[in-house]
Order: sequence, then structure tokens, then C-alpha cells
Amino acid sequence: MKYLILALALLITACTSLLPHPVGATNMASADAEGIISKEGLLAQYPAFAAEYSRYQPDAAEVQQIQNLQGLQLVVLFGTWCHDSEREVPRLLKLLQQANIATDNLQLQAVNRQKQHPQQLHSYYNLKYTPTIIVLQNGKELGRIIERPQQSLADDLAKIAEGRK
Repeated sequence: MKYLILALALLITACTSLLPHPVGATNMASADAEGIISKEGLLAQYPAFAAEYSRYQPDAAEVQQIQNLQGLQLVVLFGTWCHDSEREVPRLLKLLQQANIATDNLQLQAVNRQKQHPQQLHSYYNLKYTPTIIVLQNGKELGRIIERPQQSLADDLAKIAEGRK
């Protein structure tokens, strides 16, 4: 009888660990964020993002390179579960902060593990890989960085910003 109870307890524990995280649970570090999240919320709730934000120190040349982003809109589609997002999103945030670029036009939009967004932004922006950093001017896309920069984050963003009119 005690073996039956032990087996039942193990089965229940194993099954509950396989349950998906609640949708929209952005206030628990173990849950995946979905939808819009603030810089402060992201760094407070997700230690891997906070660690990379603290670790990354852009040099003066990188900070200068992204000055042309001033006045542009940025939409960042990323996953709190994604290792590429854990690397690139905090670096973007640090670059913007160091360059004193207003983040009024920055949208951090988290997607789930299926790369879907609650407001269907994954379809609107044709999301394939995370993170995807989209640079817009007056709602028109100037360019995007998908998953990882080709050169460096600052280089790639500067090239995209050069395309503005």
C-alpha cells in the first residue's frame, strides 16, 4: 500500500511539472513573459537579462554609432526563455541608456515559446526568430536585426538608422 501511495505521489509531481506556465504571467521569474513588458520589469523579473545588462559595457564608439536612433521607434520581439534574447536585449537597453536615447518609442514585446504574441504582433511583423529588433520611422520599417547582429549591435543599428529620410 505504501508503495502505491509513493508511486501516486511521484506521478502527480511529475505531471504537474509538465503543465504550461500561465498565460500572461509576467510577474514570476520562472514564467515566460507574454506581451508588453517594461525595461524595469524585465530586468527585475529575469535574472539572466539583468546579469547581461550589468555585464555589458559598450565603448564610446558604440555609443556614438547609435546616436542616429534618436527619434526612431524600436519594436523588440523577444522571448524571456530565449538565450539570444538574454544576450541581445540587455545590450540594446544598455546602449540606449548610455547614449541617452529616449526610450519613449521603445516597445519590448515578449512572445511565448511558439513565438506567438497575444496581440498577434508575431503575424503583423512576420516573426520567425527571436529576438527581432525592428527599427521604424513614422510606422514604416527601416530595417531589422534578426536573432543576432551581422557585425555588432551598434554597427547594425547605425546602418539601419542611416536609411532614414
